[in-house]
Amino acid sequence: MVKGKALKEVEKTEKFSLSVLVIYILLILFCLIVISPLLIVLSSSLREPGNMQSPLNLFVQFSLKSYRTAYAKMNYPMQLLNSIMTTGGSVVVIVLISSMAAYPVARIKKGLSKGLYYFFIAGLVIPAQMVIVPIAQIFGGLNIPNTRFTPMIMFITCSLPFSTFLFTGFLKGVPAEVEESAFLDGANLWQRYRQIVFPLLKPATVSVIITQSLWIWNDYFFPMVFISKSSQYSLPVGMIQFLGDRENPAQWNVLFAACVLCALPLIVMFTFLQKQFINGIAAGAVKG
Repeated sequence: MVKGKALKEVEKTEKFSLSVLVIYILLILFCLIVISPLLIVLSSSLREPGNMQSPLNLFVQFSLKSYRTAYAKMNYPMQLLNSIMTTGGSVVVIVLISSMAAYPVARIKKGLSKGLYYFFIAGLVIPAQMVIVPIAQIFGGLNIPNTRFTPMIMFITCSLPFSTFLFTGFLKGVPAEVEESAFLDGANLWQRYRQIVFPLLKPATVSVIITQSLWIWNDYFFPMVFISKSSQYSLPVGMIQFLGDRENPAQWNVLFAACVLCALPLIVMFTFLQKQFINGIAAGAVKG
């Protein structure tokens, strides 16, 4: 009996070890699949622009000439400033408007608040790219100039439904009793929102900043459509010029270097704010 139990335990241990090994192998393969394009981009960016070897030959050359070419042709400092202005300005307005819109939706227990809630959710259904033509016509009819601030209108408008939805879900988990003492002390609605409610929304605010900043920073569609001057391009739009055309072939090594330069500010920001990023996403996922 003792030997039989020992054999069964050994068999279970072997099965467990085999299943764990299979899981580890699958995870390693998945990581390799995900990392391999990044390695190809980094390897190719470290070659000279004229080096046309197969990109699968990793790290056969180490040169910063492609980076210097991309930096100069993109006018990197100006486009970096444009991206920072567009992303930062849009995110500030998104946080303010969506949090203020979510506050009455989450607190007022009437049919109108539910209607507004579903109204914001409906904005998640239709992507802005499908209605870009009539929007461009409206902008033209209103004589809105094509500047670096024009895409911000689209970024703010497209981000409000998701951001309001996220703030509303988080606010429903915050008890209204935390505002009662301030109300009894004579605080008005704006004071209660600014001094009590908004500080409690920090996890949701971080989640909104993370998700919307990444999208706005990497988006090239709206800046490409609504910006006419190359001096006002953002980094993704400036990067596209290296794709080339029929007359000018694509400069792949320079393009990959431009990709790294575009992602570099986000990498640096994530390095210093990694803890806030993870906590904000986790809190937003739990509360939402």
